[in-house]
Amino acid sequence: MAISRDKKNELVAEFTELLTNAKTTAFATYQGLSVSQLQVLRAQARENGVIIKVVKNRLVRVVLGGISEYKDVDTTSLNGQLLYAIGTDDEVAPAKGLSESAKTNDALVIAGGLSLEAGLLSADDVKALAALPSKSQLIAEVIAQLLSPVHDVTNALSGNLHALLDGVEAKATS
Repeated sequence: MAISRDKKNELVAEFTELLTNAKTTAFATYQGLSVSQLQVLRAQARENGVIIKVVKNRLVRVVLGGISEYKDVDTTSLNGQLLYAIGTDDEVAPAKGLSESAKTNDALVIAGGLSLEAGLLSADDVKALAALPSKSQLIAEVIAQLLSPVHDVTNALSGNLHALLDGVEAKATS
């Protein structure tokens, strides 16, 4: 069944909004993926703050042409049945989610990605992005590194204080 012009305009407006707010978008071919597998993928993505959309490539080209950052992007790689994983909070989450799902589903093959800063990303770029730790993991690592000297100082001071108290207690009992 054909989609009406009004519905297409609505889809273009919605997808334009998603892509302009997205930090990173990864896309993959999904030919051969069952409906239940696609539903599981969407549920897992939703848990990670990623939106999965299936949009016709022709409409995606219209959307990319309407966004100034993507106007000059070569869209020839947008071929076949593609699904788009869009992340608005974490740059790594869409790539990581698709990469994890591709490990268990042979029908899901990462085809590339989009980034407002870099434009079109190759499949290898998306796979490399998926190998990075998530934003929350990186923040936790930085905080741990910053707090490490503080913990070392407090441990050293508390050790010296305990030794002093043990010495005072030994003097008092003798």
